[in-house]
Amino acid sequence: MRTRIAICGLVSISLLACTGDVNLSADGVYAPGIAGQSDTDGLIVGHRLMAAGEYELALKAYNRAAFEQGLNVDTMSAIGSANLNLGRLGQAERWLRSAIEEDPGFPPAWNNLGVVLMEQGKTAEASEVFRRAYAADSGNSDEIRDNLRLALTMLENSDNTVLEDYQNFNLIRRGAGDFVLMSDL
Repeated sequence: MRTRIAICGLVSISLLACTGDVNLSADGVYAPGIAGQSDTDGLIVGHRLMAAGEYELALKAYNRAAFEQGLNVDTMSAIGSANLNLGRLGQAERWLRSAIEEDPGFPPAWNNLGVVLMEQGKTAEASEVFRRAYAADSGNSDEIRDNLRLALTMLENSDNTVLEDYQNFNLIRRGAGDFVLMSDL
């Protein structure tokens, strides 16, 4: 009896999938596919999951994007940023440095590497990295400018007594939207 029910269930799901009424792809739960399009860009899915605070799922989506698109500056930077949000600072640093090697003019990778370095207590190196991010961005990003100011303030005031008002480093990505990484510094 159970076997018949299981078979009927599988047949029903298969028929629904054939009609196009249900998106049964792995990412369908998180980012429903467009009718007639079987796959959704892993970077878009990952960005949505990051915005929702689902960093582990975002990392999986970014890894899928890397598999589909190859390792490029966008996928490496995204993987590094997800690892940063998961507290995996060593992995985040390696991925972000790889992204910078791929494209030295990519401001989000520089900025996010600066955030990693700040989290590791490497304030001097982080301030230099934020300078490079700011230069690569031609000074257009308020988030990068704010991160640079905070790093320079921390560098000048190593006792951290002046920093009670500063708590946020901005984690950025390519495209619309920002991720804010809260810091205990």
